[in-house]
Amino acid sequence: MSSILQSVPCCSRLGSGSSSVPGRNNKPACLFSSHLPNLHTTNLNNGFAKVLAATQVTIPPRALSFSLPNWKSGKNDNRTKDLRLNEAFLYLEHMVDKGHRPNTAQATQLLYDLCKSCKIRKGIRVMELMVISGKPPETPCFTYLVNQLCKRGNVGYAMQLVEKMDKYGCPPNTTTYNSLVRGLCIHGNLQQSLQLLEKLMQKGLVPNVFTYSFLLEAAYKERGVDEAERLLEEIIAKGGKPNLVSYNVLLTGLCKEGRLTEAMILFRNLPAKGFQPNVVSYNIILRSLCYDGRWEDGEELLSEMGEINCAPSLITYNILIGSLAFHGRTEQALIILSEMGTSGFKPNSASFNPIIARYCKDGDAESARKVLDLMVARYVGFTDGTYNAIALLCEEHMVMEAFQILEKLRTEQKFSMHGFYRNVISYLCKKGNTLPAFQLLDEMTKNGFTPDNYTNSSLIRGLCMEGMLDEAREVFTVLEDYGEKPDIDNYNALILGLCKSQRTDLSFDVYMDMIEKEYQPNETTYTILVEGIAHENEIGLAGELLNELHHRGIVTKSTLERIAMQYHMEDILLLHSN
Repeated sequence: MSSILQSVPCCSRLGSGSSSVPGRNNKPACLFSSHLPNLHTTNLNNGFAKVLAATQVTIPPRALSFSLPNWKSGKNDNRTKDLRLNEAFLYLEHMVDKGHRPNTAQATQLLYDLCKSCKIRKGIRVMELMVISGKPPETPCFTYLVNQLCKRGNVGYAMQLVEKMDKYGCPPNTTTYNSLVRGLCIHGNLQQSLQLLEKLMQKGLVPNVFTYSFLLEAAYKERGVDEAERLLEEIIAKGGKPNLVSYNVLLTGLCKEGRLTEAMILFRNLPAKGFQPNVVSYNIILRSLCYDGRWEDGEELLSEMGEINCAPSLITYNILIGSLAFHGRTEQALIILSEMGTSGFKPNSASFNPIIARYCKDGDAESARKVLDLMVARYVGFTDGTYNAIALLCEEHMVMEAFQILEKLRTEQKFSMHGFYRNVISYLCKKGNTLPAFQLLDEMTKNGFTPDNYTNSSLIRGLCMEGMLDEAREVFTVLEDYGEKPDIDNYNALILGLCKSQRTDLSFDVYMDMIEKEYQPNETTYTILVEGIAHENEIGLAGELLNELHHRGIVTKSTLERIAMQYHMEDILLLHSN
């Protein structure tokens, strides 16, 4: 790796152009230095006049808090809701910029609604505006943001936000820290999670059962269930008191490793450890038994649940439906589905999707259509799992049938062609179904759909995720052959995909290709490259590059702190602490 990186922009070889800094020697320009962007501030005032004109809101004296335009009333279609949400956001930004203070409850609700609409950046901006106005959010609001950031893989941003909470007068609590620990665990950073936990305990944090559960789940996913068991023993030896949730995590790990006999022994020993198995415990064992086709054992377990008054849950029914469909027993799965209603449970998409997937895998498009019609009749919404189930028809060389089903769903729900199909492509690529995505895209374009750069980025990310790196690069050639111009987000998607595949060397080739074609890399481009180097355990080199990019005004101090915090670049944090 080090020999490869000698040919790419190491900080020790980055030039500083015509500027000079006291105490530093100017170095010859190389690669990055001759192509640094001229940063400019985006004009965020666009649209303010329209918002102010469209809302009858009296601007209050600065000492009073102002109310936001009502973004919840009016038409309920997604486009209109997004417009109203954006108008409220713009109005908030405008008023705070003028020195006014928002109504705290309204601003907090706006933050929540933006995050729920997948507008996390605007949600963070609302938090910043509240802080600027002198009315920072309360701790639960910060905790919600930390949780949302971690769910989206932005653990560095979440760590950065937690560090700032004390300064904002909102000290983090155990729930906040648990969100952060869980975020680190989800993204395969067990060691970092343990280090963080140790630091937090030094600050007085008392871990709870959820903290232990997150760590145990990360341990079995990253290092195997034996390591998770050792960690649990260590937690108990240090005075920790895990509960049933922790043992359920171990049960899950054993079952996922195919060690059902050991899982059953642990399950039967739970009372001796002071815990009575709950419906979650039974569901874990039931899932393994049913997917292994051990129907009699599964029936005995269900009978046992009835004997001890352990009521089944929606998940119990979904396990039965999913396992029956998995084994091709769709008629029985449909019977269980119909029984759910009489038992007081409302089916969700996870109840229908396995049956649709089975029919599509068997090439039975007509039966799949009937189940989809049943979903509509039961007022059950379609999810990404539904679309991925339909895409299984493509594996049976029934691309046209899959497209026809999707088109029927689109027209019945009155979705716009562009929005619907770009989302379907995105859903498929995220789940590793990139080949069906390309096959369906071909049908979509024949019927009037024009892929945009968002769609192209989805395809690029999907190809990289499935290890088809050459094919991902080929997308750019195809686009250019058809006279289409890729955008910076397409290049960033490719660079990120290569870095995640631990081919940072190739990502620098793509970077150079951008420069040769006169594309202007943005902060995101450089951030991806720095994190790519860090992911390949070249932390020192990544730190040098990060520091130099910040010095040259390419990455902000906020970005520098986030990356340095996430990758334990203590020297960088110390250097920029003032």
